[in-house]
Amino acid sequence: MHRAKPLARIIKSQRSPAWPTPPTRDLPPKHVCDDLVAAYLRTMETLYRVLHVPSFQHAYDNMWKGKSESNMAFVMMLKLVLAIGAMIYDDKVCMRADAVRWVFEAQTWLSSPLFKSKLGIQYLQISILLLIARELVDVGSELVWISAGAVYRAAVYVGLHKDPSQLPSTTALETEMRRRIWNTILELSLQMSMGSGGPPFISSDDFNTAPPSNLDDEQLLEADPIARADHVYTHTSIAIALRKTLPARLAVLRFLNDVNSSGTYEETLRIDSDLRAAHKLLRRTLHAYTSHTSSSPSQFTLQAVEFIMQRYVTCLHLPFFAPALKNPVYAYSRKATVDSSLKIWNMAYPNASESSRRPSETDFVRMCMCTAGFFRMYTFHGSTFLAAELRMRIQEDEGDLDALPSSLNNIVDDAANWYLRCMKAGETGMKGYVLLRLVGAWIDAESHHVDNSDLPALLVGAAEDAAQVCIPILEALAGCEEPRPGAAGMEGSGMEEFDFQFSPEFTEDWDMLMSGTFSLDDAGVFDAFVS
Repeated sequence: MHRAKPLARIIKSQRSPAWPTPPTRDLPPKHVCDDLVAAYLRTMETLYRVLHVPSFQHAYDNMWKGKSESNMAFVMMLKLVLAIGAMIYDDKVCMRADAVRWVFEAQTWLSSPLFKSKLGIQYLQISILLLIARELVDVGSELVWISAGAVYRAAVYVGLHKDPSQLPSTTALETEMRRRIWNTILELSLQMSMGSGGPPFISSDDFNTAPPSNLDDEQLLEADPIARADHVYTHTSIAIALRKTLPARLAVLRFLNDVNSSGTYEETLRIDSDLRAAHKLLRRTLHAYTSHTSSSPSQFTLQAVEFIMQRYVTCLHLPFFAPALKNPVYAYSRKATVDSSLKIWNMAYPNASESSRRPSETDFVRMCMCTAGFFRMYTFHGSTFLAAELRMRIQEDEGDLDALPSSLNNIVDDAANWYLRCMKAGETGMKGYVLLRLVGAWIDAESHHVDNSDLPALLVGAAEDAAQVCIPILEALAGCEEPRPGAAGMEGSGMEEFDFQFSPEFTEDWDMLMSGTFSLDDAGVFDAFVS
């Protein structure tokens, strides 16, 4: 860790331009921009509606044709779209530095003290794209919950919390874009509340804006468009379907994050029942889209929706997961956490034997592997919960270990390999890989009935081996021509004088949501891995 932290700082400093970063009109070649825009439109835009795609595409085409110089607001919007698309452009995220620069430019542009004159739908579109880009590109991703609150208040300031039907006559495009933008802000408020552990700060009593209408983007150019039937899939159907589950998901976050929450197990079970009912209705809706219409959601969209819903199940039962490993009263939470984690993991890391394509060739797998924030964070969490379950089953000496799903039997090695791919794609932290290798050593020792007195040496060896794997990757990302002597191991790396007390620096890039499962007890052992 003593060697890895400076390397991580070097990598991040090399990616980050000087602040402030004046906005420019510089763009990659058109064919590259086309690919990045397409990557954004087929992924995040299908979940969180931000753009009116025909209007955006028209302005984009005119920009390349040189008919007129695009205003800087559109250029900033485009660069954020490019930044998000760049994160799934290739397995190694070769355009990460460009994506970081584009985010910095947009942040600089939005930071102008004359922002009041910019307030409007386009300002909110750029603000939303900036939130998404900061999280996925990892530009202050741990603080986006704070910025999401500012975007929410800006939307209220311009009246998006009031349904357009209460406003003077507006066009169909204006009406639906206001509803879409408000709906997306609600979704991001929930998502970032989950990631930060902070309250969502929204209530159904604070707004009366209706969900978006079931209309395709092209219909919004008509004078008086007629919404499609509920079972007909349109560009907005996913946003509408998710909106119906919002009360159940909001209840989960209030239960977990509000200071006045009861936190009782009875309340957990009641919320779980409501969440599963909402999830069941959502699945029926998605099934109708795929069964009865010529147009249907993409594989990415279906997987992302399921990932989101499964994560709420995991979050709800997580507080009782570690106690459930010792107390059968919470057995349902243990099963719910394991089942949802398996579904999350199998989507993010599909078994090669079950897929005709390599995992890296799907948009969703790349989203979980190459980006920061929501998708990668909860993929890692899912793998560690499964590792805890595997260790517990071995400790319980169940006789049917061979009958376990292959994804559970191989979870530690698969998760460690996945994490290395994350690092090669640009992740600068190695603590996740070290943890997985420590857990793997612990499970191996447990399965072979190793004496407890030999366990410390095994764990130290596993940590050393993990460092030997990770440090060269970080050195390559940092551009070191030659590894420093002893950098791959402990000798000469400063580890012999390292203070193993947890300092703020040590934990600054460690997601503390994991502390409930992997906290240390008085004996210095992980509470989720002891009986």
